[in-house]
Amino acid sequence: MNWTLPNILTVLRLFAAFGVVIMFLYFNRPWADWFALVLFGLAALTDFFDGYLARLWNQTSRFGAMLDPIADKAMVVIALLIIVGFSGMDPWLLLPASVIIFREVFVSGLREFLGDDAKTLAVTKLAKWKTTAQMLAIAVLFSKGAFEHYFIEQTVGMTSEMVDGILAGEIEDVVGLRWKEMGWHLSWSVGLVLLWVAALLTLITGWDYFRKSLPFLRDPQ
Repeated sequence: MNWTLPNILTVLRLFAAFGVVIMFLYFNRPWADWFALVLFGLAALTDFFDGYLARLWNQTSRFGAMLDPIADKAMVVIALLIIVGFSGMDPWLLLPASVIIFREVFVSGLREFLGDDAKTLAVTKLAKWKTTAQMLAIAVLFSKGAFEHYFIEQTVGMTSEMVDGILAGEIEDVVGLRWKEMGWHLSWSVGLVLLWVAALLTLITGWDYFRKSLPFLRDPQ
């Protein structure tokens, strides 16, 4: 295996997926949200640059082709688990997140079963748009956690304990709630819409891959 820059970027993206988890293990919110947002955003950019540079410099490799989709799936699945866990199991978030995770597992299983015939499941342009939609939605959802504390703290001048009380519904404050509605609620709504769009694209591409694999799933007569 050659440690070319495209391969290094792919490996870093894989490590970034676990880095997002570490942010929430060792930092308090909203710093964990900010760090996760920046780390996830930078890692998502490498998803474009590693493939682009590999083609530009003629540095494509079997290692990179194998690891690239794994890094993408690890980023998306781990980030969704974190967001769902901190969202209080919002059903509007849980359903599209479950659809996305199920599809990723299903297609990975198809590719493993097909073995050498998995080349029939080559990544399509729509699948690339699906990944882009997923990462954009996750970035916006991370921003919700970052901005909900920021807006209230800057407007009301409260301590982090008081901010947590407002967000938990234990403390009522008119100004704080106004910023809460304008800031993090908007981020949350936009993020949910984007995630539902990503889930729809995920279903379409998953069905496309399943349809293409059907000739290889039939038992011989």
